[in-house]
Amino acid sequence: MPELRTGRLLLRDWRSSDLAPFAELNADPVAMEHFPSTLTTEQSAEMIDAMRARWRDDGLAWWAVEDLADGSFVGAVGPMRVAIDAAFNDPAAPAIEMGWRLRRQVWGRGYAVEAARAAMAWVVDEHPEEEIVSFTVVDNTKSRRVMEKLGMVHDAHGDFAHPRVPDGSPLRRHVLYRLSQSSWVDH
Repeated sequence: MPELRTGRLLLRDWRSSDLAPFAELNADPVAMEHFPSTLTTEQSAEMIDAMRARWRDDGLAWWAVEDLADGSFVGAVGPMRVAIDAAFNDPAAPAIEMGWRLRRQVWGRGYAVEAARAAMAWVVDEHPEEEIVSFTVVDNTKSRRVMEKLGMVHDAHGDFAHPRVPDGSPLRRHVLYRLSQSSWVDH
């Protein structure tokens, strides 16, 4: 797994010391309001293990993100292959989803955009022919703003009902944003 540096952040491999703040993030009902549920510490540990396995097996997963000023854990950002059945996703050549999850204490500092921009530049270099997408629930205006700041465009024709969210849930409907790598200008 490569390390990436921005002006303020380090995107790096996961450490055992990341579990406590990552579990705190995943247990925060405000940070997780657009997900079906919060996660336990055990589920957070499993998620870290899954990220490490994805890096090893596929070369794409979330990095742990650290604040260079004080070494604190900020959250997780990175690309992963889309692993859901949705009309926009070709199972034979899955799209790459750019995702992020940051601790509420650092919201509003521009860290999600800064880290995702670095991760996207890396993806464009390493996977130049592949499409980058992001998606979230319709009402997640914070993530939608991040997507727009990254130069992603809402594809209303690609909006979908997330197959892992139960029918009837207000979280089921998702909006799809796309980034054409040919239009990537911050690279």
